[in-house]
Amino acid sequence: MSEAAGGPGPLAREGPRACGSARAECNRSAALSRPVSDNPQLQARAPVPSAIGEGCRVQVSIILPVHNAECWLDECLKSVVEQDFQGSLELSVFNDASKDSSMSIIEKWKFRLEDAGIWVIIGGHDSSRPQGVGFAKNQAVIQSSGTYLCFLDSDDVMMPQRVRLQLEAAIQYPSSIIGCRVRREPLDSTERYTRWINNLTHGQLLTQVFTSHGPTVIMPTWFCSREWFCHVGKFDEGGKGVPEDLLFFYEHIRKGGGVFRVDQCLLQYRYHPQAATHSVLEETIWAHRVRFLEDRALKHWTSFTIWNAGKQGRKLYRSLSSANQKKVAAFCDVDENKIAKGFYTYQESQERPKPQIPIKHFRDATPPFIICVKLDLTGGAFEENLNTLDLKEGIDYHHFN
Repeated sequence: MSEAAGGPGPLAREGPRACGSARAECNRSAALSRPVSDNPQLQARAPVPSAIGEGCRVQVSIILPVHNAECWLDECLKSVVEQDFQGSLELSVFNDASKDSSMSIIEKWKFRLEDAGIWVIIGGHDSSRPQGVGFAKNQAVIQSSGTYLCFLDSDDVMMPQRVRLQLEAAIQYPSSIIGCRVRREPLDSTERYTRWINNLTHGQLLTQVFTSHGPTVIMPTWFCSREWFCHVGKFDEGGKGVPEDLLFFYEHIRKGGGVFRVDQCLLQYRYHPQAATHSVLEETIWAHRVRFLEDRALKHWTSFTIWNAGKQGRKLYRSLSSANQKKVAAFCDVDENKIAKGFYTYQESQERPKPQIPIKHFRDATPPFIICVKLDLTGGAFEENLNTLDLKEGIDYHHFN
């Protein structure tokens, strides 16, 4: 069986062991054996104690980090209860020093979740400062026991079929991160980004990993086996300002992981000013992206062309290591004024004479290309120009837009 989006086949049986304290022993209280909900959809799932399998492993753990999420938690947790998955399911919540009523809301929902056959594990700390999303997610994974991990942000909402459909995909692609299509809330927010998330082809889930948008399947949609998660390693725990999801995604790719998307909308993905992603500086993301591009693509090329002789193309050139700068054969563009200049002089260079890189029309340039032109912004003109060259994405060019 081939792996999703170009990744490897299934893990060998002697592969990675379970990470952290996956709770080899569990203390299940008999007092938790309450009746199953009257909701017919939920009656198919067994009550909590009988749902726990051999070795206290459930099939799926929903991983939910929480920090000051009181205004979203009711809707988020309701979507957990309403999952149509009929196997064993648990919710692992880690509270990262919330100062609002988040914990009261979680405790209220705990009884309803367990009545529905969903075991609830609650961990956390109440120190003066949060430890960050990476730490909270790692702790939620450690205290959980599911064979598969379903990641969820406290400000998002799952569609009822999410766990069921993503588990089916994860079983088929055991060393892949499984994502899904999303609905953005509000609907008119980040329109280009949402279109990119939902419309990448399955091949582009791997070929477009260098773009400015980040992981080609967004973090709140991630679903994977615990075994594969532990093989990749934990999230970076550097705290605020660290793109822990992007760094994990890069390490996942480095270790041969695949990427697969369930082509149904399984998540309402909320946009708001308080989202943790806004704390990560653009320059931090840029630096990580450049290093990943150099490690995964440029080291295999003896020379290449940067498509865009403007601001973004020149910025990429200046960000490259000295060795990779020497591989840049030319810039290319469609702007006649830039082309007429003939070359770009790298003024910041300590070399004498200063490097001068030719600027050519894209039809006169030689692949492979690193493309620093944003997609979906030129009314199709750029995409049409690229298509005329009859090149193969991921081999003849990579997007770095």
